[in-house]
Amino acid sequence: MNRVKYVNKWIAGARPRTLPAALAPVVVATSLEHMSSRPINWLNAGLALSVSLLLQIGVNYSNDYSDGIRGTDENRVGPVRLVATGLATAAAVKRAAYLTFAAAAIVGLYLSSRTSWWLVLVGAVAIIAAWTYTGGKSPYGYKGFGEVSVFLFFGLVATMGSYFVQSGRLTWKSFVVALPMGALSCAILAINNLRDLPKDAGVGKKTLAVRLGDRGARLMFVGLLLLAHIAAGIAAIITTRAFITIVLIPQTYLISGEVLKGAKGRDLIPILGRVGKLQLYFAVGLAAAFFI
Repeated sequence: MNRVKYVNKWIAGARPRTLPAALAPVVVATSLEHMSSRPINWLNAGLALSVSLLLQIGVNYSNDYSDGIRGTDENRVGPVRLVATGLATAAAVKRAAYLTFAAAAIVGLYLSSRTSWWLVLVGAVAIIAAWTYTGGKSPYGYKGFGEVSVFLFFGLVATMGSYFVQSGRLTWKSFVVALPMGALSCAILAINNLRDLPKDAGVGKKTLAVRLGDRGARLMFVGLLLLAHIAAGIAAIITTRAFITIVLIPQTYLISGEVLKGAKGRDLIPILGRVGKLQLYFAVGLAAAFFI
């Protein structure tokens, strides 16, 4: 039983509800490559997915450690905080972050050897960005730049990179399909920061939500969902079947309505899960459009 509890706390600390943000870009990129009539390189796709998932888990552990030692995670709602709740020591969580980043680097190095050594540089920048989001002497996540980083690395880089390792090219099509992935990854972070806004403001953590204020943060969140739909509509240039994402508008409407009506604190936790699923549904919808 103790072993089960030990494993469960680390799984919870990895914040599984955020993992669709790592899975979705690879799914979309792989399906886009399928349209080229070239055989999909499943090994490269699997390696890209592994790197993406490991980076997401690594940044979650890193945030847990950095926020925990700064005391900014005390008395928060939402996902389990290992350091702040005392479920694990700061040293153990830091070690978990390092090991996860190291695993991502090893897998990424092998993927680079199969594709392009330039990916080593991209991977190194991604790991540095993941650690300095809340770590280091001047974390940029405390200055309101978290959404920019998420859009770049879990949107553009994750999607276009996954496409590149299979096709050897960067194209405007891969850029277009990366936009909804980036917007929805940002939406996941935005709902997190909206939930934590009062606590963050109290400890001087100036996330974009804190800078925009409660109303502004809610409007930004809805704007990100709208951007995802607009970008998916633009993807209809690639294939008109991309309009299949229209079926997700009712779900987007319901989520947006709850946020605009003032849901806060614990009421935002299930919405976080729904946004993660929405991103996955977008990925499945676009994948279906490209595979048919």
